[in-house]
Formats: sequence, structure tokens, C-alpha cells
Amino acid sequence: MSTETEAPVAQTAGKIMLVGIGPGSVDHMTARARAAIAEADVVIGYVTYIKLVADLIEGKEIIRKSMTEELDRAVSALEAARAGKKVALISSGDAGVYGMAGPTYEVLFQSGWTPDDAVQVEIIPGASALNSCAALVGAPLTHDFCAISLSDLLTPWPTIARRLDAVAMADFVVALYNPKSGRRTRQIVEAQRLFLRHRRPDTPVAIVKSAYRRRENIVFTTLDSMSDADIGMLSTVLIGNSNTFVRNGLMVTPRGYANKYDMDGGATREGERAGRSLSTGLLGWLETLAAEHAAGDSIATLAARYRLPADYIQATLDEPWEAAAAAPTEETEA
Repeated sequence: MSTETEAPVAQTAGKIMLVGIGPGSVDHMTARARAAIAEADVVIGYVTYIKLVADLIEGKEIIRKSMTEELDRAVSALEAARAGKKVALISSGDAGVYGMAGPTYEVLFQSGWTPDDAVQVEIIPGASALNSCAALVGAPLTHDFCAISLSDLLTPWPTIARRLDAVAMADFVVALYNPKSGRRTRQIVEAQRLFLRHRRPDTPVAIVKSAYRRRENIVFTTLDSMSDADIGMLSTVLIGNSNTFVRNGLMVTPRGYANKYDMDGGATREGERAGRSLSTGLLGWLETLAAEHAAGDSIATLAARYRLPADYIQATLDEPWEAAAAAPTEETEA
């Protein structure tokens, strides 16, 4: 009788795939997202998101979690991957934009995981709510924009309020995520109050609910009426900047071509050059700033005029002009 013992069979480590499923319509999922779900042994997600991919997960192990169980989802994904399974941990929109990528990495690092670990991690991007909603209402994100969540479940309200005030003053187009829920009803009112400190009451606002889903609804309104609209957790609120307009049912934010070109004939405006920074770009502004200061305008006056910090104005004027003038210029026009 043989006394040899069989060598233990090595367990193949699994994989966590953080899948952004986009707005919810299968037509708007990437091919890689569909393939990741197809190859997964286990699919984990918030119950609503599981319903959105119901046609793709037949015969798989399904782990459904509630809205506030993000860390539990990540822990379950890691446990399944340690057991050698391929896991699709799904998020609506993009997994890295208010999605499961961040919480998952927090859990992974807490467990001692590193990128060299046998458990592999792949992030599969998807169209975020701001992209999906923007596509439905026109072209509101053509110029600088940002996203802010109004959820104070994990973020202190003063932090959120400071961010709202800063971007409102800076004239960003803003996408508000998690704007309102059954219990959180005042946050959208406070956001409106902060924006009205810096923006015109008639600033265009689009409210998109359930983009590309069965109960999709789109409302155009204005900043002063925004909080009166039907807004919930499935809504994304898009607030325009000072140049955004609505025409023929479309919300558009100009890229700024009119600053340089005659929009009727396309000719370059006087004082401007194609392929070069605006005359009011950095170098042109530095020249103007230096001339105004030399003419007697104080640092405080210049700071107020341009709505910039006084110490920044001072530091800019202190920088040798030759160094600034020697810097290369380049323009990124689409």
C-alpha cells in the first residue's frame, strides 16, 4: 500500500469586477460590462440595480443588498473572490463616481490586500448619471462642470455647503446627485439658497428622473423655482452656468467660441489669433494686471475686480514677467 500523500490542490483565487452598468438600459451598457456580468459566478448589488440587469444574470448566485449596505457588498465580494469565484459587483452609472469602487478599495486595503494579491480587481467604467442626463437634455456640460452629492449621510453639511458656494461663485455647471429623499428634504432648498447668492434667478435648470429607465421624466425649470419641482433620489439636477441657455427644448452651455470667432462668418475677432490663448487668457491678463497695478490700482482693488484672493494677485505680480512670457501657450479647442 502506498504511503505517499496527495499534494493539496491549490485554490485558484477569484476576481472582483467593479461593473458600472450605466443608466440602467442594457443598450447603454458597454460590451465589457455585459461580458463581465456574463463571466461572473456571483453578482452583488443594490436590489434596484440587480433588477436592471435581471436579463443578464439568470443561473448565477445573486447577493442583494440594501441602499446603506455598501461596505457589506464589498466584504461579500472579497469573501467570494477569496473562495475562488469571479464576482461582478455592480453600480449604476460608473463604479468610480459615487459608486462601489471607493468602498471596495477601502475594504480591500483594510484586509491587507495589495495589487500583487492573488485576488484580481478590475474596474469597468460606465456612463455616469451626469453624462446620461446631459445627453437627454442637450449639451449642458460642454464647458467646465462638476458634481456634488447633497447626501449628508456620510459628509458633514458644512463641507457640502462650502463646496456648493464655491462652485456657484466659480460659475461651474453643476450636477447635483442625491438631491432629495423622503427624509432629506431641506438640502435642495439650502443648495438653491447658496446658488442664488451668485447666480441669476432665471439660470436654467434641468431635472432628470430615471434616465433611460421605464419612468424617465425630464423637467426644465429655473434656479428660483428649482426646489418646487418634483425631485427625489432617482433625480439628477443640472444647474447651468451664466452662459447656459434653453432653446427648442434643449439645454446648451456654449464652449466659448464666440469669445474668439464671429459666429456668423467664422472670422477671428480683432485682437485674437486662431490656435492661441485668448487676449484675455493668462498672458494677456498678466499684462493687463501689471498695467492696472502700475497705474495705481491696489492689490485689494484688483482682487475685488477679478474676484480672486489678494495673496494670489500679489504673488502673480511678484513673478518675473519674463518667466511668464516665456511659458508656452496652447489652446484645446474641440
